Amino acid sequence: MTAFFMDQDADIMTKIALIYMGGTIGCIGEPLSPMPETTFIPHLQHFLALQPNIECFQAPVIKDSSACTAEDWLKLIQQIQSLQQQNYQHFIVLHGTDTLSYAAALLAQCLQQSCHVILTGSQYPLLNVQGTQLREFTDAVDNINTAVQQIERVAAGVYLAFHHQVYHAQTAFKAHTTDLYAFRGLPAEQSLPNHSVNPILSVQLVHLQKVRELNILNWMIMPTERHQLELHLHTLQTAPPHFLILQAFGTGNLAVNANIIEQFKALQQQGCCIILATQVVLGQIDQRYAISQWVKDAGLLLSDSATQADLYAKIVKIYLQYPTSQQWHNHWYNHPE
Repeated sequence: MTAFFMDQDADIMTKIALIYMGGTIGCIGEPLSPMPETTFIPHLQHFLALQPNIECFQAPVIKDSSACTAEDWLKLIQQIQSLQQQNYQHFIVLHGTDTLSYAAALLAQCLQQSCHVILTGSQYPLLNVQGTQLREFTDAVDNINTAVQQIERVAAGVYLAFHHQVYHAQTAFKAHTTDLYAFRGLPAEQSLPNHSVNPILSVQLVHLQKVRELNILNWMIMPTERHQLELHLHTLQTAPPHFLILQAFGTGNLAVNANIIEQFKALQQQGCCIILATQVVLGQIDQRYAISQWVKDAGLLLSDSATQADLYAKIVKIYLQYPTSQQWHNHWYNHPE
């Protein structure tokens, strides 16, 4: 039977909390369905027998990751912060791959460098169809091994581990639906560019209640006539979201006219923050071109996030930190000392 990795060089046993939150890694049967966590966690503990310093925990919410929302991840953060009070500073989170990058990005925004966290999952279940033994072919063992091996080696912060690679959580994105090499990002051994440490968010009940109301609308712009964008923006006037993300072309290029800009301003007057982003996976907004002046005149915010998941995480955090859209706007480019 395959055993999990044990670091023979470790002289001092560091307490590690492994938190199970669901996903393919804990599924069994044909077709796949989740094994109850009360049954899966004992199997996980059995296969982790060579790692007595790891204790397994059940996440506050266990579900298919495609159904996860910010509230679920905030509850996970709350659990991690509670475990920190019990002298845990190293955490491994098992999570489904659909929203793994979103979970990792939000944990990075809220926890910052307060502890060591690695999130991982798998494209194939850990156990066989019957749920009695390790699956003959699975990437789950390698991914957990990578997380266990690296959790004491990475600097404080949040990371995503997959297929023998460890990435900074803020930069990680899912690049393939089924391949084992499913994620990309900036490797953990490289420094984050222009990285600044933001305040830690200590998750409270008020945050869990407030985030349920958060309304984010994301539009990926397609090559259509400008009057169609005018119509869409006009429709939003009756019930504007808190945040409207416009995924434009290239470095943030978006064709506008005077009517579109007026629609932007009307939405902003109703408390909607409009963020200009790019639909290109790698690279960021570049304001060297002529778009810069109209963006400034229209009062749009620019995305300075590494990925779409990181942008989502930034929105969630700023929404929880400040009560009004004007404050969201004013603090968008904060660079703490």
